[in-house]
Amino acid sequence: QVQLVESGGGLVQPGGSLRLSCAASGSIFSIYNMGWYRQAPGKQRELVAAITTGGITHYADPVKGRFTISRDNGKNTGYLQMNSLKPEDTAVYYCSVDRYVRYWGQGTQVTVSS
Repeated sequence: QVQLVESGGGLVQPGGSLRLSCAASGSIFSIYNMGWYRQAPGKQRELVAAITTGGITHYADPVKGRFTISRDNGKNTGYLQMNSLKPEDTAVYYCSVDRYVRYWGQGTQVTVSS
């Protein structure tokens, strides 16, 4: 069983930056692949970025070049650095880890607005 807690969301102006954190507990973080997802009002949840246990990363096209996913296994924490934010990035962002079973955090709201 893994517990995930996201933090770092908030209100930011277009062009601004935020860094989301995902703190994991209850199991060995390093054995899990990790991903960040988001869900905007009226839309389906979508993958934003993912990182494997070996550090291989994948990004959705809308965020390539603007977002960076990373992990610190020693701190049991994953991160999503978001730069050049746009209003269309507004959503609830969820951290997820998986290894045969997928676990989800509660989500953190990101609002990009002037």
